[in-house]
Amino acid sequence: MTVAVITGAASGIGAGLARHAASLGMKLVLADWDQDALKEVADSLSTEAIAVPTDVRDEAAVQSLADTAFERFGEIDLLFNNAGVLSSGLSWEIDAETWQRSVDINIGGVVNVMRAFVPRLNAADRPARIINTSSVGGFLTSPFMAPYSATKFAIVAVTEAMAGELAAMNSKLQVSLLAPGPVKSGIMDEKAPTETQQFMTTLRDMNDEHGMTPDGFAPLVFEGIERGDYWIVPQPEILDSALQERTEMILNRKPPVSFDFTSGDG
Repeated sequence: MTVAVITGAASGIGAGLARHAASLGMKLVLADWDQDALKEVADSLSTEAIAVPTDVRDEAAVQSLADTAFERFGEIDLLFNNAGVLSSGLSWEIDAETWQRSVDINIGGVVNVMRAFVPRLNAADRPARIINTSSVGGFLTSPFMAPYSATKFAIVAVTEAMAGELAAMNSKLQVSLLAPGPVKSGIMDEKAPTETQQFMTTLRDMNDEHGMTPDGFAPLVFEGIERGDYWIVPQPEILDSALQERTEMILNRKPPVSFDFTSGDG
């Protein structure tokens, strides 16, 4: 593996992936809407890294990102489809603009990247891998975070569909679904409305106390890539037991526990 493209690379998981890829000697194309922070990350790396300011909501900008990556390096080995946002609130009170922003970035951004890069990666007819970032929140819902849960669930579905499509055409391109648990980043820093401020403060405190650092998280992602894993779940202790409980809840047709605030029998 010699070349990686990373969206959402200016901070958090994306920056951690960039630093680890650089430590492996990979050449990098880094994308993010935050131009100054992106340049700072790129300049800090001891490898050839180009910063391409990109709003993943903008299809033309993402196509330009792909043009730049292929023109500069000719081929791509890894594509981290990582940009994302998190908003909180009561699902019926979150304004239309905030809902749409979550959909446009968390789903539309992933789709724009796929549309820009996958045809070229397939045409290259060489092994490569796309890693779509969902979340443990793409399997486990949370109250007060409906836009995040809905869009991260969608990425699980999109990625599974893509995997089946690539297999059906015998493509050398493969895809993985990355499901992070708590990782120290700025994704929870968006100002919360009054009704969810305490919830988000508690969530941030828990993340600060128990979350992995991006630099501790990134090597686990690359280990999954080296194994050829489809499901890359670096913190299985966060997902596995809760997902089993959720699956049993659905199979047994029980209401979600988070909806039952009056009794303990869920």
